[in-house]
Amino acid sequence: MGNKPSDLRESLWRRPLTDTERAALRAQPDLELEARLTESLAKIPDAPVASNFTARVLAAVELEETRRARGWNFSWNWHALFPRIAVTAAVLVFGGISFQHYEINSQRTLLARNVAQVAAAQPLPSVDALNNFDAIQRMSQPARADEELLALNLQ
Repeated sequence: MGNKPSDLRESLWRRPLTDTERAALRAQPDLELEARLTESLAKIPDAPVASNFTARVLAAVELEETRRARGWNFSWNWHALFPRIAVTAAVLVFGGISFQHYEINSQRTLLARNVAQVAAAQPLPSVDALNNFDAIQRMSQPARADEELLALNLQ
Protein backbone atom coordinates (compact mmCIF):
# COMPACT_ATOMS: atom_id res chain seq x y z
CA MET A 1 0.00 0.00 0.00
CA GLY A 2 2.85 2.37 0.71
CA ASN A 3 1.12 4.28 3.52
CA LYS A 4 2.89 7.36 4.80
CA PRO A 5 3.14 7.73 8.61
CA SER A 6 0.37 10.35 8.60
CA ASP A 7 -1.89 8.08 6.49
CA LEU A 8 -1.11 5.15 8.79
CA ARG A 9 -1.96 7.26 11.82
CA GLU A 10 -5.29 8.29 10.30
CA SER A 11 -6.08 4.69 9.37
CA LEU A 12 -5.31 3.71 12.95
CA TRP A 13 -7.99 6.09 14.23
CA ARG A 14 -10.66 5.12 11.69
CA ARG A 15 -10.49 1.30 11.32
CA PRO A 16 -8.68 -1.77 12.60
CA LEU A 17 -5.29 -2.23 10.95
CA THR A 18 -4.29 -5.10 8.67
CA ASP A 19 -1.36 -7.38 9.46
CA THR A 20 0.95 -5.59 7.03
CA GLU A 21 0.07 -2.23 8.57
CA ARG A 22 0.76 -3.66 12.04
CA ALA A 23 4.18 -4.84 10.84
CA ALA A 24 4.89 -1.32 9.60
CA LEU A 25 3.88 0.02 13.04
CA ARG A 26 6.61 -1.98 14.77
CA ALA A 27 9.19 0.09 12.90
CA GLN A 28 7.77 3.30 14.36
CA PRO A 29 7.55 3.23 18.18
CA ASP A 30 5.42 6.36 18.51
CA LEU A 31 2.77 4.96 16.17
CA GLU A 32 2.82 1.59 17.94
CA LEU A 33 2.16 3.36 21.24
CA GLU A 34 -0.67 5.29 19.62
CA ALA A 35 -2.14 2.04 18.24
CA ARG A 36 -2.20 0.48 21.72
CA LEU A 37 -3.83 3.62 23.11
CA THR A 38 -6.49 3.57 20.39
CA GLU A 39 -7.25 -0.11 21.08
CA SER A 40 -7.53 0.58 24.82
CA LEU A 41 -9.90 3.48 24.22
CA ALA A 42 -12.04 1.32 21.93
CA LYS A 43 -12.54 -1.16 24.79
CA ILE A 44 -14.00 1.50 27.11
CA PRO A 45 -17.80 1.45 27.00
CA ASP A 46 -19.62 4.58 25.85
CA ALA A 47 -20.83 6.82 28.67
CA PRO A 48 -24.59 7.10 29.02
CA VAL A 49 -25.84 10.43 27.70
CA ALA A 50 -29.23 12.02 28.25
CA SER A 51 -31.62 11.79 25.33
CA ASN A 52 -31.78 15.58 25.02
CA PHE A 53 -28.00 16.08 25.27
CA THR A 54 -27.63 17.49 21.77
CA ALA A 55 -30.54 19.88 22.26
CA ARG A 56 -29.10 21.12 25.54
CA VAL A 57 -25.65 21.72 24.04
CA LEU A 58 -27.12 23.59 21.08
CA ALA A 59 -29.27 25.69 23.43
CA ALA A 60 -26.20 26.61 25.50
CA VAL A 61 -24.29 27.57 22.33
CA GLU A 62 -27.23 29.68 21.14
CA LEU A 63 -27.51 31.38 24.54
CA GLU A 64 -23.80 32.25 24.47
CA GLU A 65 -24.11 33.63 20.94
CA THR A 66 -27.07 35.85 21.91
CA ARG A 67 -25.14 37.18 24.92
CA ARG A 68 -22.20 38.10 22.72
CA ALA A 69 -24.49 39.60 20.09
CA ARG A 70 -26.10 41.85 22.70
CA GLY A 71 -22.67 43.10 23.68
CA TRP A 72 -23.32 42.88 27.41
CA ASN A 73 -20.89 40.23 28.49
CA PHE A 74 -19.66 41.28 31.91
CA SER A 75 -16.60 39.12 32.24
CA TRP A 76 -13.33 40.57 33.41
CA ASN A 77 -10.85 40.55 30.58
CA TRP A 78 -7.68 41.80 32.24
CA HIS A 79 -5.74 41.69 28.99
CA ALA A 80 -8.03 44.34 27.53
CA LEU A 81 -8.79 46.21 30.76
CA PHE A 82 -5.24 46.74 32.09
CA PRO A 83 -3.92 48.76 29.11
CA ARG A 84 -6.99 50.99 29.22
CA ILE A 85 -6.50 51.63 32.93
CA ALA A 86 -2.80 52.36 32.38
CA VAL A 87 -3.51 54.84 29.58
CA THR A 88 -6.26 56.51 31.62
CA ALA A 89 -3.94 56.83 34.63
CA ALA A 90 -1.17 58.30 32.44
CA VAL A 91 -3.59 60.86 30.96
CA LEU A 92 -4.86 61.82 34.43
CA VAL A 93 -1.33 62.22 35.82
CA PHE A 94 -0.26 64.30 32.82
CA GLY A 95 -3.41 66.44 33.13
CA GLY A 96 -2.88 66.91 36.87
CA ILE A 97 0.73 67.98 36.45
CA SER A 98 -0.24 70.38 33.65
CA PHE A 99 -3.00 71.88 35.78
CA GLN A 100 -0.60 72.29 38.73
CA HIS A 101 1.92 74.14 36.54
CA TYR A 102 -0.85 76.35 35.20
CA GLU A 103 -2.00 77.20 38.74
CA ILE A 104 1.56 77.97 39.90
CA ASN A 105 2.14 80.26 36.91
CA SER A 106 -1.17 82.04 37.41
CA GLN A 107 -0.35 82.60 41.12
CA ARG A 108 3.08 84.01 40.17
CA THR A 109 1.47 86.33 37.66
CA LEU A 110 -1.06 87.52 40.25
CA LEU A 111 1.72 88.06 42.82
CA ALA A 112 3.76 90.09 40.29
CA ARG A 113 0.72 92.27 39.53
CA ASN A 114 0.09 92.85 43.24
CA VAL A 115 3.73 93.79 43.84
CA ALA A 116 3.61 96.17 40.90
CA GLN A 117 0.41 97.80 42.26
CA VAL A 118 1.90 98.20 45.75
CA ALA A 119 5.10 99.63 44.32
CA ALA A 120 3.14 102.08 42.21
CA ALA A 121 1.00 103.15 45.19
CA GLN A 122 3.95 103.92 47.50
CA PRO A 123 5.65 107.29 46.89
CA LEU A 124 9.38 107.18 46.39
CA PRO A 125 11.44 108.56 49.28
CA SER A 126 12.86 112.03 48.87
CA VAL A 127 16.50 112.64 48.00
CA ASP A 128 17.18 114.21 51.44
CA ALA A 129 15.93 111.06 53.17
CA LEU A 130 18.25 108.96 51.05
CA ASN A 131 21.22 111.26 51.84
CA ASN A 132 20.61 110.94 55.57
CA PHE A 133 19.72 107.24 55.42
CA ASP A 134 22.61 106.12 57.62
CA ALA A 135 21.78 108.63 60.35
CA ILE A 136 18.09 107.70 60.26
CA GLN A 137 18.95 104.02 60.47
CA ARG A 138 21.19 104.61 63.54
CA MET A 139 18.40 106.50 65.24
CA SER A 140 16.05 103.55 64.89
CA GLN A 141 18.47 101.16 66.62
CA PRO A 142 17.88 100.74 70.34
CA ALA A 143 20.35 102.50 72.64
CA ARG A 144 22.53 100.36 74.84
CA ALA A 145 22.70 101.00 78.54
CA ASP A 146 25.91 102.47 79.94
CA GLU A 147 27.40 99.57 81.80
CA GLU A 148 29.91 101.68 83.78
CA LEU A 149 27.16 103.94 85.11
CA LEU A 150 25.08 100.93 86.10
CA ALA A 151 28.04 99.35 87.84
CA LEU A 152 28.63 102.51 89.92
CA ASN A 153 25.01 102.77 90.76
CA LEU A 154 24.85 99.23 92.08
CA GLN A 155 27.77 99.65 94.48
